Amino acid sequence: MAKKDYYATLGVSRSATEKDIKQAFRKLARKYHPDVNPGSKDAEAKFKEINEAFEVLSDKGKRQKYDQYGEKWQFAEQFAGAQQGQGTPHGFRYSTGGASPFADVDIDSLFGDLFGGMRGRRAPRPRRGQDVEHPIEVTLEEAFSGSERTMVMEAREVCPTCRGAGGVKNVPCSTCGGAGYRPATKRLQVKIPPGVRTGSRIRLAGKGGAGEAGAASGDLYLLVTVKPHPRFERRDDDLLVEVPVPLTAALLGGEVKVPTLKGNLALKVPPETQNGRSFKLAGQGMPRLGNATRGDLFATVKVVLPTRLSKEEKHLIEKLAGLRPSPEL
Repeated sequence: MAKKDYYATLGVSRSATEKDIKQAFRKLARKYHPDVNPGSKDAEAKFKEINEAFEVLSDKGKRQKYDQYGEKWQFAEQFAGAQQGQGTPHGFRYSTGGASPFADVDIDSLFGDLFGGMRGRRAPRPRRGQDVEHPIEVTLEEAFSGSERTMVMEAREVCPTCRGAGGVKNVPCSTCGGAGYRPATKRLQVKIPPGVRTGSRIRLAGKGGAGEAGAASGDLYLLVTVKPHPRFERRDDDLLVEVPVPLTAALLGGEVKVPTLKGNLALKVPPETQNGRSFKLAGQGMPRLGNATRGDLFATVKVVLPTRLSKEEKHLIEKLAGLRPSPEL
């Protein structure tokens, strides 16, 4: 039986430094580790030899004994005793001890540089995908009636080749570069429910980040911003709007049109209506999110004074001014 030469096993010289020994071991361990060679008895045997050599040569005390006594270094004390007249060793049997030959090897560290931690990804634990938030702007009309949008989003999807493992048979996946995911462009049909407001979150179940190892995807949350409207002001679920009222209608009473998001409504203005007076139109405001009811619409009177008066109009106003003297300040 050939004698064991630990230096030859690791491919280093007897003058090799600790760094040289460690580098040689890591290089060979990557090549022959059983995880890289599943089912190979030859690779397993070679790895045991490499591990045994490294265990001895990486330990200063053991290496010193090995350099002096060779493969029987474990019986160094018996040799020393024999040299002092205490007998000679006989019937030697070599033993690596009862521990597993892989017990002292940090496999995650060993393969971290080679596969980028692929050992942990080869059989990842199922993990739900991350929830994702995405802003969306809607008009007040869309918020009132509800709408449907087609959204194009940049996202990531599980790699179809390695299915999120990052590698195939311990080789980094060529499709995703070992990441387990790849960029993707998603087109989503999004329904905007009636009643949304700035700050509303629309949940799209399962449209968020991809899950790992077959786990469910996360959710997509659309963060709503309602654009300002040129005519209506929104306060919670109520709407406010200014309504121009001619001076004659404000003084004598009459009917005016009030705009709503569904069309115009007729509003009877009583005589002597003051500028700034507000009229409530119940149920003409915004839909309440998730509710069949609606807010109210408040129409504020804005009296419109006549311009470019004719002589007759000026005469009548002067006559009115004489009948109603100015109030004392």
